[in-house]
Amino acid sequence: MANVETLVSEIDHKVQKVIERLQNLQRENEQYRQEIHDQNQINQRQNQTIVELEEKINLLKTTRNLEIKEGTVEAKVTINELLREIDKCIGLLNR
Repeated sequence: MANVETLVSEIDHKVQKVIERLQNLQRENEQYRQEIHDQNQINQRQNQTIVELEEKINLLKTTRNLEIKEGTVEAKVTINELLREIDKCIGLLNR
């Protein structure tokens, strides 16, 4: 009878260890999920920054090309016209 009690006690102890390990792994898994979520948010912000910077680069290239082709004053006029058109488009999108 003592032998059976010892076996049951050992099994109970091992089950408790498995449960404890499971709980630790679940906590660790949740931490990793949070890290992944945080990294995804950082990644999204960086991608948005890249898009914005690429747009600025394109605008600067356009500006530089206009200045070379048309001169500074004419380039400013053209840029102002482009900005007005962009504002009109934004206004239409906001409706």
